[in-house]
Amino acid sequence: MRLVDARTMKEMDRRAMETYGVSGLQLMENAGRGVADVAVSMLDGGRGPVAVVAGKGNNGGDGFVAARHLCNRGVSAVVFSLASIDEIKGDAGRNARSWVRMGGEVHLVRTTEELKRHFSPLMMSTLIIDAVLGTGLSSPVEGFYGEVIDLINGLDKPVLSVDVPSGLCASTGRVLGRAVSADVTATMALPKTGLYVYPGRAHAGRIEVVDIGAPRAVLEEGEAEFELVDEDFVWKVLRPRGADSHKGTYGHLLVAAGSPGKGGAAYMSAAAAMRAGAGLVTLAVPESIAQAMEAKTTEVMTCALAAGADGAFCKASADGARALLEGKSALAVGPGIGASDATASFVSALLREARCPVVVDADGLNVLAGRLDGLKEVEARLVLTPHPGEAARLLGTTAAGVQDHRLASARRLADLTGAVVVLKGAGTVVAAASGKVYVNPTGSAALASAGTGDILTGIIGALLAQGAAPAAAAAAGAYIHGLAAQRLASRGYEAGLVATDLLEALPPLLSELSRSRDP
Repeated sequence: MRLVDARTMKEMDRRAMETYGVSGLQLMENAGRGVADVAVSMLDGGRGPVAVVAGKGNNGGDGFVAARHLCNRGVSAVVFSLASIDEIKGDAGRNARSWVRMGGEVHLVRTTEELKRHFSPLMMSTLIIDAVLGTGLSSPVEGFYGEVIDLINGLDKPVLSVDVPSGLCASTGRVLGRAVSADVTATMALPKTGLYVYPGRAHAGRIEVVDIGAPRAVLEEGEAEFELVDEDFVWKVLRPRGADSHKGTYGHLLVAAGSPGKGGAAYMSAAAAMRAGAGLVTLAVPESIAQAMEAKTTEVMTCALAAGADGAFCKASADGARALLEGKSALAVGPGIGASDATASFVSALLREARCPVVVDADGLNVLAGRLDGLKEVEARLVLTPHPGEAARLLGTTAAGVQDHRLASARRLADLTGAVVVLKGAGTVVAAASGKVYVNPTGSAALASAGTGDILTGIIGALLAQGAAPAAAAAAGAYIHGLAAQRLASRGYEAGLVATDLLEALPPLLSELSRSRDP
């Protein structure tokens, strides 16, 4: 599903009006009517009263239109306007005056004192429509508007936000000072990127897309810069399982992982690759843990490589790995390998030698910190899967800085490396070097558990081995990983889930996602 930022949506509105002759008044009318539709569904047969808190811009204009349509349907609606009617200009002003002329109730709320005076009427409402600030917001909310947002959040009433929750950056999901926490957001024409990127996702509630009558040609024009991963996307990535296929049909993944004390990471990534449909998986580990891995794994083939004095991969390990790369469909490297100079040499050698797509995770990323310059010269197509801390080390910043700018951080790392970057965390962001960004809507707090990242590495590696393009494998892998966690959480697994619980959830989930291929 296409996502848009504020700049793109503004341009689409302009094109609808200037090229196709759809007036701004028409767009606002359709938007307000759509908000009223959503409000009626939230009321579930109730008759209000509904409090519309309206700013003086187009967002407020949508609110006045919504009030009119609610009134016409027999729902009691009151507008609390943050500007006098004369101050409201353009299409919003026309709709404000229309509301007044039809006898609609308006309370002017322009100061802190007036806000306090109208607290009781607001408290009597059964639903609050937040039509204060829209997609044009670019600076922190302060002063009186901040007080309004605080009041809405403190009313303990259901809140329906118009287009985006007031105070939220529509493009990035950042909270600009403070933001409304909505139960539902009725967003116009296309969903906004910031509604799906945390912390914005936590403020948006359920997201309803309102058809405002913008021409389809405008909404589909050009290449989508942002895309929300959904089941249809994943369906296109998953490879059909033909009746006459065999294990070689679904690729051979080489996993280079593990070190003393971290053999579990190697096992989980390799086992996840098998569970995600790879035909064959070979697990290369340092000889120090090879016996343990041989005993631990059944379907996965194992191979021992030379180990350094610390028992981990070393420069000499690359000689054995070089031979193992022959004939492999994809490579996964990094889980549990340690972060010494010796392992850095091993990873660098593997990346130079690989001609198949490679997913790099965990310690494989840590040893690349300060060594990003050469990645664009690597012949293999790369997928990097950092969590915010790893991304911070690669970018020379802080984890907090990465979290504050998740989209920009993922894009910057993709630009620096030429790789597909999977920035893990709630609302995983996948950025390609082309600038295209995929946002994953699945996931659960159940994934806040050691080893779940190793499972993701295995899933992405399996999809790469089966022939998926790196960006598609990364985005689909994140979706599958998150959905598996959601399914387990719904069965009571959220607290106490361990990473290996995800392994059993993968086959039925993949079968379900592929089922629509059946005749």
